[in-house]
Amino acid sequence: MDILKRCCVGMLLLSLFACNSVPLQINTGPIADTEKTLGSTFGQGTGVLLFGVIPIGQNDRFETAYTRAVHSVPGATRLTNVTIEEKWFWAYVLTGYKFRVKGTAVGPK
Repeated sequence: MDILKRCCVGMLLLSLFACNSVPLQINTGPIADTEKTLGSTFGQGTGVLLFGVIPIGQNDRFETAYTRAVHSVPGATRLTNVTIEEKWFWAYVLTGYKFRVKGTAVGPK
């Protein structure tokens, strides 16, 4: 019975420290009169899952890709016409996830 209690407490503690992240909001509304298109851009973020349970860079790969796409064009404040893609890769001890954001950079006139 003591082992069962320890297992339950251990599982409870693991669930409390599980991974979480905030949702990424991508403002892809139409271009306003005060904005102009600055050209096409893309950004990429990568995360891995080590041994199938240890996340490294998993939670922020979406935000990283979007931020890199916006910052790669001088004066850009957001993207429109956004497309996203994700590619997976495997190695012996990890699974990797490449997230890519493509779109049109928009900035103030």
